[in-house]
Amino acid sequence: MFDLPGSWVWDYWFADDGEQYHLFFLYASRALHDPDARHYRASIGHAVSTDLTSWTQVADALVRSDAPAFDDLATWTGSVVRHPDGTWYLFYTGASLDAGGKNVQRIGYATSPDLLTWTKAPGPVASASAPWYETLESGEWHDEAFRDPWVFPDPNGDGWHMYITARAPEGPAFGRGVIGHAWSQDLRSWEMRPPLSAPSEHGFGQLEVTQVEVVDGRPVLIFSCGSEHAMPSRAGEPGGGGTWAINADSVLGPFDIDAAYPVTDERLYVGRLLRRREDGQWLLFAFRHVDEEGRFVGGVIDPLPVAWSGDRLVAGAPRA
Repeated sequence: MFDLPGSWVWDYWFADDGEQYHLFFLYASRALHDPDARHYRASIGHAVSTDLTSWTQVADALVRSDAPAFDDLATWTGSVVRHPDGTWYLFYTGASLDAGGKNVQRIGYATSPDLLTWTKAPGPVASASAPWYETLESGEWHDEAFRDPWVFPDPNGDGWHMYITARAPEGPAFGRGVIGHAWSQDLRSWEMRPPLSAPSEHGFGQLEVTQVEVVDGRPVLIFSCGSEHAMPSRAGEPGGGGTWAINADSVLGPFDIDAAYPVTDERLYVGRLLRRREDGQWLLFAFRHVDEEGRFVGGVIDPLPVAWSGDRLVAGAPRA
């Protein structure tokens, strides 16, 4: 497991350079005392491993910018990909506050030759806008949700896709969560496209930290959402749901929100899939979300093997 004694650790993502696995993670000092305060103090840390269980912390990847900037409040969750020219791109969420103190999220990126030293690109490259995505003006949600970029190459070689935690401008407040979509030819300039899912009466207010993979020949999208941010019809799911999955015909969607099923309960959040280089085994990671009394815990668990059981992706039992 990866954890820090002096900090809370939560959302995270991976990169594999062929020799080491790289873990990028959000963390904030426990001196804040209130774990809910961590979101506005988040930086992006970095650790490396050769076996996915023993991790060595190295220099941080990114911190917030000086104001005024789209990321002058905090740097949040992202993903890492490598351009064919060898340059690594770290896409991340920049958080800032508007004049009324509401949180606004936008997507930016930084580049690196070695995964260790990162240089931010100026300004955001993607943000919520009409007609497809809800903004603060709707008044239906506590923030302008547009975060957690998951970037991957088009399977047919047609540029790159970005999936985003976003909200539609219509539908029930707790069912407006959609899979935002943007496309790029070069990873630097991004074109907004319509979402790849629709609002639903059996849906979620936010589909956090999406990821799409082909696991043992079957496309699947995973995301996270707790019961407090889902439609009431989801209340009967085992454990309230933490990490969810949607089976699909293609990694390019569309994705049927009504067909989402839980992979973990709310003890584990932000499930991430990673294929182990050494043997091809697919693994599920997550961070420890809450304990038996509902208190935040933090820390990234050791990997759990995943496999298909009928039409559902299932993971092994969490380690203590």
